[in-house]
This record gives sequence, structure tokens and C-alpha cells, in this order.
Amino acid sequence: MTDGLSRRGLNRATLARQHLLERAPARAIDAIEHLGGMQSQAPLAPYVGLWTRLQGFMADELATLTERRQVVRLHLMRNTVHLVSARDCLDWRLLFHPLHAAQFSGHFRHGTRGVDRDALLTQAKRLLDERPRTRAELGRLLAEGRPNADPNALAYAATHHIALCQVPPRGVWGRSGPAAWAPVESWLGAPLRPVPVDALVLRYLGAFGPATVADVQLWSGLTHLRETVERLPLRTFRGPEGQTLYDLPDAPRPAEDTPAPPRFLPEYDNLLLSHKDRTRVNPGNRPVPLPPGNGATTGTFLVDGTWQGTWRIRNRTLRIQPFTRLGREDYDALLTEAAQLCAFLAPRATYDIVLDEP
Repeated sequence: MTDGLSRRGLNRATLARQHLLERAPARAIDAIEHLGGMQSQAPLAPYVGLWTRLQGFMADELATLTERRQVVRLHLMRNTVHLVSARDCLDWRLLFHPLHAAQFSGHFRHGTRGVDRDALLTQAKRLLDERPRTRAELGRLLAEGRPNADPNALAYAATHHIALCQVPPRGVWGRSGPAAWAPVESWLGAPLRPVPVDALVLRYLGAFGPATVADVQLWSGLTHLRETVERLPLRTFRGPEGQTLYDLPDAPRPAEDTPAPPRFLPEYDNLLLSHKDRTRVNPGNRPVPLPPGNGATTGTFLVDGTWQGTWRIRNRTLRIQPFTRLGREDYDALLTEAAQLCAFLAPRATYDIVLDEP
């Protein structure tokens, strides 16, 4: 008989995988791999995401990994920018090529009508091997001699069909830079490696399980994964709505009453994005905001393991905006965690902390 899991049980299981029940004594590179990469459209967001999950994490650790090319930022899952280890980049990028190519055809192909695609990509690869370039610069260069084409679409043709990554100083703490792109294989000095999709599914379950097939597909952006999931040696559970959940046999599944302390997440954290049914962490099914900017100045927070509000730093004030009134114990614990967030973000500065009434 298949065991049942409540919504709260799912919550605690996922928080345990995400290092959000207690901070893990892990290296940043190991955590990034364990988490299956980290959402990084806002390039500094992973710094907050690692701080909230790891013991003693310092920003210099991730900055050094980035500058030494041990981690890279590129389009992968859902065709969004993720921070992954160099090893995962080389292993996973080919799995997502059909998704990226299909999304280009759905959004940009009209701007390249009549353009020889092979010649375009050959030229783009040569230009990017010369030095990293922004999409705007690449589009201008590719448009020379192609007067009827849209420069923006030409640039997107390159970034959707060639394996590219964004290079430093983009994504380096304390520095800034444009989103300049370089070929992954040149940047990492190694070829892309074909791997079975099985490995990707197992990594997802290790970070976000227990989960349905629809959850795996939503996180990855890939389709037709049911056969893959069902052939793997997984344990199954019955979910709160009667759905079939799959999980690694030995993965942690803490008791429902396991305490979940307040945690501050960066903007667009994958915890809030990586399930078709997000009610295990987002009981109100609120849309997850993606504010503009480089990150590390705004985000969301958890109370008792679920999304309960947002935070923002402006003019040396951390403003916390809960969705509902908090109990005294949660209020005090959240303020304590907020002070630690401020100390991480600016250890030599003083911040005011304001907790608004809902």
C-alpha cells in the first residue's frame, strides 16, 4: 500500500532538502549542485539564497567560484538564467537545447525570416569566441549585411542555439557589469557532454521532492517525462489530493511538527517556482514577483515554512511586509533573522528594520 503524505508533510520534506529547516555545514559549490542550480535572473540573488541555507556562508566564496569559472550563469531550466556548477553546465546543457530552440521559434523567428541560420550561427560563434559580447552588441554586428533582419532577433537566435554563459564581473559580489555572453565550451575549456535525463530527474527529487511528474516538468520545462520517472527506482506516496508523488527512497521526510524557523529568500527563489502545485510552500497561490535589479535588495520570507510576506532594502532600511498578522514568537524570530540578513548584506553598515502591520 502506498503511504500518504499531507501538505504539511510535503512542506517539511521539501524544506529539509532545501536546507531551510536548519542551515547546512556545506560548501557553496556542493550546495549549488545539491539544489540543482539556483535561479539567477537577478545575478546577486544566489548570494542571499546561499546565506539563508548554509552555515557561515560569506559572499567572497561564491564570488571566487564565479571568477574561477567553477560556477556559471546560463539559460537552462525553463530557459531562464540559472547558476550551476561547471560540471552540471557541461552535463545538462544539451538536454535543454530543444526547449531553447523551440522557444526561439515561438518568439523571434519572424525577425530572422530569410536569414541563413547556419551562416548566422557560424558568424555569431566566431564573434563570441573573439571576446564576450552583450546581446545588443552582437545584434548590431550580425545585422551588418542583413538589412531586413531584426538585430534583436539575430542576437536571440545566437543565444538560443549556441551554448552560452554570462561572464564576470556579472554576478560577482561588490562588482557590476553587463550581461556579456561567451561560448560555454570555450569559457570552461571542455566540451558539452550528453547525459541521460534520468540524472536530471533524480537531482530534482533530491532538492524538491516528493513530487509529481507534472512538478518535474514544470521545474525543468521539459515534457514527456512520465516514462523516465516511472522506470526509475523510486518510492511512491499518495499526496493530499490523491496524486501520485515520487521520491528518492532514502531522502529525508521529517515529521510534520518539525520546527521551521523564519527564513529570508531572494527574489524569485526556486523554492517558490519549482512545483506545478505550489501550495506546499505558497498556500495562497500568490504570483511570485520578479522585481527589476541585480538582486540582494528584495525578496520573500517564510514563517513556519510557508511564504508569508516580502522584504525590501532601500536607503539603509530593511522593510518587512507580512501578508497577515504574526504571533509574538514569529515576530521576534523574524526580527532576529532580519538583523542577521542585514549583517550579511552590509557588515559595516547600520540598517533600520521596519516590520509593517498587514
